Amino acid sequence: MANELSVAVLGPGGVGGLLAALLSRAGHRVVCLSGEKTAEALRTDGIRVRSARFGDFTARVEADTELREPVDACLVTVKHTALDAALARVPAPVLSDGLVVPFLNGVEHPAALRARYRPDRVAPAVIRVESTRVAPGVVEHGSPFAEIDLTGTDVPRPRLDALADAFAAAGPATRVLEDETATLWAKMSFLAPFALLTTRYGLPLGDVRTRHRDELTALVEETAAISRACGGPADPAQALARYDAFPPSTKSSMQRDAEAGRPLELDAIGGALLRAAERHGIPAPVAARVVDEVHPFA
Repeated sequence: MANELSVAVLGPGGVGGLLAALLSRAGHRVVCLSGEKTAEALRTDGIRVRSARFGDFTARVEADTELREPVDACLVTVKHTALDAALARVPAPVLSDGLVVPFLNGVEHPAALRARYRPDRVAPAVIRVESTRVAPGVVEHGSPFAEIDLTGTDVPRPRLDALADAFAAAGPATRVLEDETATLWAKMSFLAPFALLTTRYGLPLGDVRTRHRDELTALVEETAAISRACGGPADPAQALARYDAFPPSTKSSMQRDAEAGRPLELDAIGGALLRAAERHGIPAPVAARVVDEVHPFA
């Protein structure tokens, strides 16, 4: 990769739109891949960002319904529920040597992507940010932070470093982590209890951590045991402390999807958690019950 990268963004929503705009503003070539209506809006008006952290600005981007030439990296920023259909916009022969960088919830997607693209070019990423697409090409970045962890077991380190440098220079604090499994399970261990219980009860985090404290604690402990068995981190006390530090009005993205009647990432989060538990023989009765109780919303 050269200093100036060519980057495709598959799904320019809250996260993808923010990253596309920041990278474009930093001087990289950005091609957003979406449906024709969104692509037309982006070609006409660019991406408008409203952010206390990065400022209010408009970035010009290219937009298309399909990748038509190689790029240095393709950021996959769709929801897991839309992944299979969206990947049709990124033919493997066209992407060629480019990195595939999924910003997806869960832990099973890297294997699926490695079956479709070059296994040594799949570089999973985790992002900590609150960013919402309020209209095609309009993104509101609400959190005072945007932090990226980039990993990839078999990806050449210079490729990871070059992309991380581009992210960091564009705005988000970015680090490259060696242990892909630990990186993904660190996110999963925090996300699963938060997403499942806020969605199950239709309550923000503040109410879940007070009114359903015992259930939250039990689910955090189960998730930590599963993470440990999979080679990830396990610190239930730290997870609970992080939940307690969040504003009480915090909602999970799964809960917001349920409220809006959108498909839920229940299988990618709850389903993957239970499959990992079964694989390793870890009892997870609370997780199994909560996943079952969320099913009617899915």
